[in-house]
Parts: sequence; structure tokens; C-alpha cells
Amino acid sequence: MIVDTAMVMAAGLGKRMRPLTATRPKPLVQVAGTTLLDHTLDHLRDAGVRRVVVNVHYLADAVEAHLARRAADLDILVSDERAELLETGGGTVKALPLLDREHFFSINSDNWWVDGPTPWHQLLTDRWDDAQMDALLLVVPYARATCHGGPGDFHLDAAGKVSRRRPARVAPYVWTGIQLLSRRFFDDPPPGRFSTNILWDRAIERGRLFGVVHSGLWFDVGTPPAVKKTEALLASE
Repeated sequence: MIVDTAMVMAAGLGKRMRPLTATRPKPLVQVAGTTLLDHTLDHLRDAGVRRVVVNVHYLADAVEAHLARRAADLDILVSDERAELLETGGGTVKALPLLDREHFFSINSDNWWVDGPTPWHQLLTDRWDDAQMDALLLVVPYARATCHGGPGDFHLDAAGKVSRRRPARVAPYVWTGIQLLSRRFFDDPPPGRFSTNILWDRAIERGRLFGVVHSGLWFDVGTPPAVKKTEALLASE
């Protein structure tokens, strides 16, 4: 399966990253000299993706100016959410006419990852089963979710089918912010602003949400201390 299109979520307010985001959008925060946005775009380019749709809201002009410098190696389109921040689900629904593919990657621009033996995109495309799946999440074991402070997100059964973390428990897998989606995942969406969590829950009920385990490094780069820790760990590799 070949996937040549991606959605990059870059519209968030970046409140947890303050004060770094007081004067710049979170996607333009740097880790080891590279912006989070460029790190994501570099991964997509290397994966053979050619069209990338990026949504913008907070300090949108700065994001658009930065994206203009990537026009040589990627076809980048902007989904403008200046008027209203639509969250992950609503933002992707708004961008669907620009995506114009049956399948596409979706990536949050606030994480940092390094491939293991199998590249992230190959893990997703090799595992994809269109007859069974509406969404396939790239997850990482809780013990390898560097800088992640939460209790984990999901359980996977032997077939990779996803279920939610159980109450008052730690889940064994953390979502990396990376997923492969079918357009049908967005059939009959709620109106306006909403989280992708709503659509995940629908897919779980239908048995059509799956996960595959990332084989490399992953860092939850959501706060200034996490940026510093990530840089220190990358330098030691």
C-alpha cells in the first residue's frame, strides 16, 4: 500500500509549552536545532509523502511563512482555522477536500521520534487491512514513552485491536500522535469543533480501531522540560 498524503496538526495553542509559545507557535519550537514541524515534514518526505495539509490557527502567519520555505520538496496546502480552532477531529474534517485521498497519515506536530529497524510508515502500511480497519494507530510501550507523564492510552489484543485504558489503571501503550486513516473514519462526523477521540470510540465499538507498535524511540515533547530532556537523550545516543 502506498500513502502519499498526510495531515499535520499544527493549530493548537501550545499552552503546556509556555513560555516558549508566548511569541511563537508550538510547531516552531526547536529540538536539537530543528523545529518540531520540520522534524515531522522531514519524516513525511522520507516516507515518500508528496502532499501535506497543515492546519493553522495560533500565530498562523508564522507557520505559513515557515511552510513556504518547504515548497521545494513537498506540496504543502494550508487548512485555515484562524476564525475558529476546530480541534483534531473538526480540523481534519475541514481539511478533507484538500487531502483528496482514500487513505492518509495524520500526525501531531508535538512529538519526536526516531525509527527502529522498520520505519514508522512501513509499520503502518504493511499492517493496514482495509477490510478490517478504519484507523491504525502507531503506539509505543508505556515503558518506552519518554517524557510522557500520563497513565497510558490503550490496550491491544493479540490481533492488534484497540481498547481504552481501564479506569484507575495504567495502560500498556501510549499513542505516538501518528496514525493511518481511511476517509470512512470521518463518515457522519459531529458538526464543528470536536476531538478525534469521538471517532476513535465509534471505531472501537465497531471493532475497527487497531494499533501497531513503534520499534524505535519516541519522545512526548509537550513542555519546556521535555524539550531539554529530549535533547539530552538524543545527544547521548
